[in-house]
Amino acid sequence: MAGIYIHIPFCKQACHYCDFHFSTSLKKKEEMLAGLKHEMALRQTELDGEIIETIYFGGGTPSILEVDEINDLIQTVYNLFEVNENPEITLEANPDDLDKATLYKLAESRVNRLSIGIQSFYEDDLKMMNRAHNSTEAIECLEIATSLFHNISIDLIYGIPNMSNERWLSNVQRILDLGIPHISCYALTVEERTALNKLIKKGVIPSPEEEVAHQHFMLLIETLKANGYIHYELSNFAKPGYYSKNNSAYWLGKKYLGIGPSAHSFDGVHRSWNIANNSLYIKDISEDKLPREIEELNLTDRYNEYIMTGLRTIWGVDLTRVEREFGKTYHDYLVKLSTPFLEEELMHKEGDILTITNKGKFLSDGIASDLFYLDLK
Repeated sequence: MAGIYIHIPFCKQACHYCDFHFSTSLKKKEEMLAGLKHEMALRQTELDGEIIETIYFGGGTPSILEVDEINDLIQTVYNLFEVNENPEITLEANPDDLDKATLYKLAESRVNRLSIGIQSFYEDDLKMMNRAHNSTEAIECLEIATSLFHNISIDLIYGIPNMSNERWLSNVQRILDLGIPHISCYALTVEERTALNKLIKKGVIPSPEEEVAHQHFMLLIETLKANGYIHYELSNFAKPGYYSKNNSAYWLGKKYLGIGPSAHSFDGVHRSWNIANNSLYIKDISEDKLPREIEELNLTDRYNEYIMTGLRTIWGVDLTRVEREFGKTYHDYLVKLSTPFLEEELMHKEGDILTITNKGKFLSDGIASDLFYLDLK
């Protein structure tokens, strides 16, 4: 089984914290859509005939497209690849795009999962982040969406400057009240090439505080666990049966094809990524060229990736698999370096499975990097 990710590189406006690849101009939309379909055709054989179980529209803001345009891209996947009988087809969307008519039309399409970027239900938070929607639009779209789709994921951001614990918990409670089965939560991070970074340097916005983010994260874990959610990946929580199949495939090392500018792909041995430039992408694709770079992962690269992704999930890192796939040297190295984390109760070992404890989750990426194998040759 494999997945297809389709990057839609357009947004209405730039959120202050975002450093993803997108354009706020739709002038080249038609050329881009043609390019996406043509890239799929050019890369039809790359997955070696594996069945497609997930189709994921990311961005950018995929919901900026017309539903007919989304349907056309989905049909292209069906025309070129063998698709599972019941694939998970996810559309990332913003509330301001999801009016009643659009939601009803989406409900009639093959899209069966919505990932909606709410971020916060508070107006001043949304303005600070320069989101295109307001709180009223967020609530109204969710009331309609939950009546039409049973599989919905909501994005929330914690650690926002001046966000109290009470305000953070009220954001979470709104999601619980709506019965949303999947929640993705991320700490507000300051990327170098963003408006947020510039505004913080100018003193317009205070810098996020790590301790506040840590408090919000621990409150989140406690609250969602009490309400029946499973913390199956560092940033993701779901009711049983509602794990994201698309994201789980990334963490479990399955193959996926990334279509569109800046999209990444993985075939089990190689990683590749497309150029992050709309005009150059369109030009190269129109000339039957694939505008990408390819990296072949060596044994150490694959081991380090397994450590990073595995420790983010409830499935953890399997010591037996490490020895089988990477060899005894890597196995013994991991056992040795993980011992201090086990003693500090930042990690837990059950049988041959290493996982991060609740105490260690906020430090998860740092712990993983400390367990990387350093190939000094």
